Amino acid sequence: MKSISIVIPVFNEAGNVAKLHEEVLGVCRKTGLPFEIIFVDDGSKDETGRILKSLHPVKVIRLRKNFGQTAALDSGLRYARNDYIITLDGDGQNDPADIPRLIRHLEENNLDVVSGWRKSRKDTLTKRITSRGANFLREILIKDGIHDSGCTLKIYTRESVSELSLFGEMHRFIPAMLIIRGFKVGELPVNHRHRKFGKTKYTFSRTIKGFLDMISVWFWKKFALRPLHLLGFGGILFLIAGVFSGISALIEYLNGQSMSDSAKPILTAFLLITGLQMFISGLMSDMISKIYYKKHKAHSYFIHEIIENDDAKN
Repeated sequence: MKSISIVIPVFNEAGNVAKLHEEVLGVCRKTGLPFEIIFVDDGSKDETGRILKSLHPVKVIRLRKNFGQTAALDSGLRYARNDYIITLDGDGQNDPADIPRLIRHLEENNLDVVSGWRKSRKDTLTKRITSRGANFLREILIKDGIHDSGCTLKIYTRESVSELSLFGEMHRFIPAMLIIRGFKVGELPVNHRHRKFGKTKYTFSRTIKGFLDMISVWFWKKFALRPLHLLGFGGILFLIAGVFSGISALIEYLNGQSMSDSAKPILTAFLLITGLQMFISGLMSDMISKIYYKKHKAHSYFIHEIIENDDAKN
């Protein structure tokens, strides 16, 4: 029998946590599976912490200050102890009734992760437009095949997140990061509800940070193990352009044309210096990447299983 951990990050959600705990507890008991409910209080300033302490059964992780949803999720994932880890928002918009469906979809399709898809969102128009724009960019850069990666309602096998470290606003790109590691990720439409209490924590600054983290995931997916392929290639292009610009300037000079009014000497110097800097940066990044993997004893691959037949031992 599998066991489940429910991880819920919250920040100033005093009006939602008690009702949400009641719903989650009822769903967990109906599954008949061993469970734990973990609330991560991300430095709330209201009565959220006091209310969480009064709930039962529950594990409460209180962060020293507001570090953000990604940090809260990361701490919850680290302290979860069961076979399946299910995450959902603390604002009550994710429906705990979808949890059994996520479990069935994961097991029936032999997946490592199932991401919720809020097909009918109950957010403001501005938030929906921003989300669609972010999804469009993510599909271009990352191509993880997920319609709604920003939906917190997800289920993970313990193995898939055991070595995952989250920073910035990276919680939005967990499916992409796990796909890079070779885990199987699926998607399931889920219910999305209107917020009843409290205010949304999403701001324009978080959108910008999320976009920057998207670039980071794209770079990690494409060039983490070979940064020289990106910077070195760009450097070579600049160097080649600089050489051609220099040859052109030299030919004009030998033909008697004055260089005092020409931008080609400056352009040549710019292209050559920039190309050299990019190439050197690529070499240094390549060295840093190798040092990182060696120091952390990490690998560029992730083993799913090792099978030893009796014949292999003879």
